Amino acid sequence: MRALHLETTGMPPRLVDLPIPKPGPGQIRVRIAACGLNFADLLMIKGQYQDTPESPFTLGMEVAGTIDALGEGVDGFTLGMRVAVFGGQGGLADYGVFAANRAVALPETMSMTDAAAFQIAYGTTHLALDHRARLQPGETLLVTGAAGGVGLTAVELGKLMGARVIACARGADKLAIAAAAGADHLVDAETPDLRAAFKALGGADVVYDAVGGAQWTAAFRTARPEGRLLPIGFASGEVPQIPANHLLVKNLTVIGLYWGGYMNFRPEILTQSLTTLMGWHAQGRLTPHVSHILPLDRALEGLELLRTRQATGKVVITL
Repeated sequence: MRALHLETTGMPPRLVDLPIPKPGPGQIRVRIAACGLNFADLLMIKGQYQDTPESPFTLGMEVAGTIDALGEGVDGFTLGMRVAVFGGQGGLADYGVFAANRAVALPETMSMTDAAAFQIAYGTTHLALDHRARLQPGETLLVTGAAGGVGLTAVELGKLMGARVIACARGADKLAIAAAAGADHLVDAETPDLRAAFKALGGADVVYDAVGGAQWTAAFRTARPEGRLLPIGFASGEVPQIPANHLLVKNLTVIGLYWGGYMNFRPEILTQSLTTLMGWHAQGRLTPHVSHILPLDRALEGLELLRTRQATGKVVITL
């Protein structure tokens, strides 16, 4: 089978031929139809992600496909079943072997492309806004990187949850995408004084920051008293700095979230969240935005689109 393999962290991944793996006890083998790309894939290549597998490994964190083999002791799954899997690795290949408890059955209303674009972005955002930040109807949500993979889902879900949404993104085209997802107010990330722009809109009760750097600083400084701030990602390359004295003065809360970590200590939280999200998708209330669909032999091109921030929403690789 073909696989985008990383032999050593820090080196470019290569498309190679590998043997088709066999599932062990408690595992399923999936004939992969689509794999969603994530900014974390770029960090893994450099060995900078908090959950980077030991080299060598195949890239690709989330997939959709069809079960074609079952390991010993697997219940609740059948051959031919359509599933989505958050495997953490192994997705950019024709076949993948994954723990069965990481798979969810797909509703017939969800395409393979939507499923591959769905789990991490929507799952991260729903857990962040609902379970961690407790976003309430009528509150103001400020989203940075609002046209990116997770940022766009924050705009969409925030609006669905009844919030007033301020979207910050770079350029008119990306802001138009955020507006189409439901944003009430738009702020160009190139605005010379972002802090003043956010303040003019009244600040935010909840900040969902996927960028870090200057955008985090401006959002932090304009958060309302008792605001909750979620440092979700650092696409700018600058990890947010948190001045504790400002937390005290304004009674702010900074909330950490690693979506995949819940798989290890409270997997039922992920399951409940995904069940809710897939129900909303089936009702037509969520529409994954996929800006690029590319074949496996162009996966490196897809990763470059993420690195240079040319993509909006998700990039999906089909197999």
